[in-house]
Amino acid sequence: MKFLDEAKVYIRSGDGGAGAVSFRREKFIEFGGPDGGDGGRGGDVWVEAVNGLNTLIDFRFQQHFKAKTGTHGMGRNRTGANGEDVTLKVPVGTQIFEEDNETLIVDMTVEGQRFRIAKGGNGGFGNAHFKTSTNQAPDWANPGLEGEEKTVWLRLKLIADAGLVGLPNAGKSTFLASVTRARPKIANYPFTTLHPNLGVATVDEREFILADIPGLIEGAHEGVGIGDRFLGHVERTRVLLHLVSAQEEEVGKAYKTVRYELDAYGGGLDDKPEIVALSQIDVLDEAELKKKAAELKKACGQTPLLLSAITGKGMTDALRALRDVIVAAQGNRPLPEKREKNRRNRDDDGNLEAGLDDGEGDD
Repeated sequence: MKFLDEAKVYIRSGDGGAGAVSFRREKFIEFGGPDGGDGGRGGDVWVEAVNGLNTLIDFRFQQHFKAKTGTHGMGRNRTGANGEDVTLKVPVGTQIFEEDNETLIVDMTVEGQRFRIAKGGNGGFGNAHFKTSTNQAPDWANPGLEGEEKTVWLRLKLIADAGLVGLPNAGKSTFLASVTRARPKIANYPFTTLHPNLGVATVDEREFILADIPGLIEGAHEGVGIGDRFLGHVERTRVLLHLVSAQEEEVGKAYKTVRYELDAYGGGLDDKPEIVALSQIDVLDEAELKKKAAELKKACGQTPLLLSAITGKGMTDALRALRDVIVAAQGNRPLPEKREKNRRNRDDDGNLEAGLDDGEGDD
């Protein structure tokens, strides 16, 4: 399935049905009077966040959504039926914008959330509605009100707990494939990943969602390369895992390049907790590894994690670091002493660490 995170659609709610002009005419009833019924309401246009969707690809093939018109009123005081509603089913995390693509209408962040984006027109009153003591035979009725029509933008921002960022070929897709069941494309050339990927990682019996986005290069905020349009998919994450490839000649410069693009994008990414890791360390010897780790530490101001998806080194530590930030953000962080005790108990029992598979190839 192709990935689509933005779509423009036209919507129109249904018109209300017209009221009826009718008079009761039956044998032996001399003064039947008006009996025209009211028209039915036009259908509404709703948007609903549903589970099982992670792309807006359905809206590439259908861009027009129109609710049904209400049925006209009829004689014998019969009210017309209401028009059928139309529901746009979107992935959780979809934002609805006005036609200017800037004014936010609603943010669909919870599964099952529903929002009416266009209200159907009310049905018109039939002539029975206008009967009074001084006007006992009104011969007019109201037409139904028109529905609303507008063009809206749908913009998807994936819901994930942690996001992977870095230059192309930093090992992001390999990391995702190693710790989750996701199977992103992995190859040894830049921009192998062309759209975001999601995966569920498991560590110490706790699950969280990882989001992998295409790599950033210098000038991405100005549209260079794939640009920074996919950074919106990590805006909702609680923590970023910044991967810097050990194959880079200047790992400090590589880190600062991506960091500058994150700050230039904004969207709260500059304030998010960040865990920095030196990936693909299996290609270095001990002396070179120590040198590049020190260079990266100087650039980012923290001790970087050392990772290798091929050998599995450091992968569990990275997952636990991500988990700790996520749990802390959720407000139920366990005590450090308890975490350390649990870790020692697991090691003593000889249980295998969950959620790790050996990956191959480079991102």
